[in-house]
Amino acid sequence: MSEELSAGSKSPSFNITTSKGRNVTLEDFQGSNLVIFFYPKDNTPGCTTEAIDFTQNFDDFQDSNTQILGISKDSLKKHENFINKHSLGTELGSDESGEMCEAFGVWKEKKNYGKTYMGIERSTFLIDKKGIISKVWRKVRVKGHVEDVLSEAKSLA
Repeated sequence: MSEELSAGSKSPSFNITTSKGRNVTLEDFQGSNLVIFFYPKDNTPGCTTEAIDFTQNFDDFQDSNTQILGISKDSLKKHENFINKHSLGTELGSDESGEMCEAFGVWKEKKNYGKTYMGIERSTFLIDKKGIISKVWRKVRVKGHVEDVLSEAKSLA
């Protein structure tokens, strides 16, 4: 894997299908800031809380000229169920191939209850209007996270 992405790095390009049935690329977000939050799995407690928090703050992100995109390896069908079950307003991208997770360096070895496995490290990237990463949060703790991201997004507006 290449060196870890950090503030000041150019965002990796991507092409991903979203829960709104559209293919999006980094270029589609030019002219606005973009929050990409990577999360392990739909309908798990932390991931649900994070997605709901982003949804509840959606208008504030919009007011800061910031779009939001959640990414996991779940299928579009699972995303659709997740969105409907929790009334989410956040657009979710399906990275079943793992290409986007690899490009952003969030596909990591994880340990849980003595087992080692590969999975998505909960991470968030704030990308500015020019496609440059402004801030990176890794190993995210959900409580208070969205407020931190919003504060950073407002500073870019």
